[in-house]
Amino acid sequence: MNQFEKVTTGIGEECGVFGAYDMDGGNVAPTVYYGLFALQHRGQESCGIAVTDTYGERKVRSKKGLGLVNDVFDEESLRELKGNLGVGHVRYSTAGGSRAENAMPLVINYVKGTLVIAHNGNLTNAVELRRELEYTGAIFQTTIDSEVIAYHIARERLNTGKAEDAVKNAMKKIRGAYALVVSSPRKMIGARDPFGLKPLCIGKRGNTYILASESCALSAVGADFVRDVEPGEIVSFTKSGIESDRSMAIDAGKQARCIFEYIYFARTDSTLDGVNVYHSRIIAGRALAKSYPVDADLVVGVPDSGLVAAKGYSEESGIPYGMAFHKNSYVGRTFIKPSQSERESSVKIKLNVIEEVVRGKRIVMVDDSIVRGTTCANIIKMLKKAGALEVHVRISSPPFLYPCYFGTDVPSNEQLIAHTHTPDEIQKMIGADSLGYMEIDKLKDMVGDLGYCDACFTGNYPMEVPGKDVSQAFE
Repeated sequence: MNQFEKVTTGIGEECGVFGAYDMDGGNVAPTVYYGLFALQHRGQESCGIAVTDTYGERKVRSKKGLGLVNDVFDEESLRELKGNLGVGHVRYSTAGGSRAENAMPLVINYVKGTLVIAHNGNLTNAVELRRELEYTGAIFQTTIDSEVIAYHIARERLNTGKAEDAVKNAMKKIRGAYALVVSSPRKMIGARDPFGLKPLCIGKRGNTYILASESCALSAVGADFVRDVEPGEIVSFTKSGIESDRSMAIDAGKQARCIFEYIYFARTDSTLDGVNVYHSRIIAGRALAKSYPVDADLVVGVPDSGLVAAKGYSEESGIPYGMAFHKNSYVGRTFIKPSQSERESSVKIKLNVIEEVVRGKRIVMVDDSIVRGTTCANIIKMLKKAGALEVHVRISSPPFLYPCYFGTDVPSNEQLIAHTHTPDEIQKMIGADSLGYMEIDKLKDMVGDLGYCDACFTGNYPMEVPGKDVSQAFE
């Protein structure tokens, strides 16, 4: 494989989590499978499902591996995963490498039984917590911070009467971003960090309760949306019903949901904390049209997350909206490309310009972000080669200036083009005829009254951060 290289396009998100508990004893593995399918955009490196039968021997059966959901699971493997309580996970690695042992959910056997955990997010104090555990004899099987959470929950469970209290005690120690789905032999538990950085919602289908990173996964399995898990809330599902513990919640004014969920990560048909993602991206596009008007013939979006913002730009500006790109649906966020023998552009493998649409036209191209600048430059080059007269770039996020420590794969400062170059310099470097970024103060219009984190643009982190990249600290 040394003649190949792994190509990563765009920024990555940590994960998607999904849980299902059928109180009538029905098999939930197919439900978890389809739920993960709907969350595939949140992670394409690995996935896994673990199930248990709360009516039977309570033995956990699990399968996980590298690849997409339909690569890892087939009909035969799903048939073997019989149980009425299941936890699933799709992963994009930001903490810990891309390897099979780092796939989730984690299954831990300990004196009180078996604990299953799926985690979306990144801890900021994982290094200290792991060292502390190692010095008391803990042996780690993975290089991910999620295992630190699992150990702390297991240890706390020895001193508490209920699994949800163990989760709460662990939350008092861990810092950072997390949405958790945890199963013990007879319970499904969901927990969200007090800042609400990562999303988590509750659904119901008949007598089956569901937890999911996004509401689109509820729709995919025919479940009704019940409500979001609130920041700092712990919810537990048993045969007695739902219980909620909000004792870890903080003041709403301090909550800090990741703004990039609305700009890029979440699927367009999801609603997070009462804000519809499609609507928020339309607002972003409209804001760009007001801030950066231009004489042009056509507005186009870069698939997928730039498409709706482009529609908003078109509606506000009155410039027609068009589809300029064909996207290869079979290419994920990461893929293998020959490095020497074939010099094909990695962007062209994923996107191709429809010449008939852009030839002879002045184009407004809307995208969600510019990280290193290379992808954007390649797309502009493709548009001009196809006959576009001008390409005016509009970005539905402000410039990336600071790294993210909460599970978004925003790299270190040195790799961020906006950290070392002005917008005018970036415009020239990418070959655009003009460039406009979303204005920081317009972000609030996308999410209304919700508190949000915009630290990757402003450097104003909602909590103390390590000050250096710790995502590969255990590698």
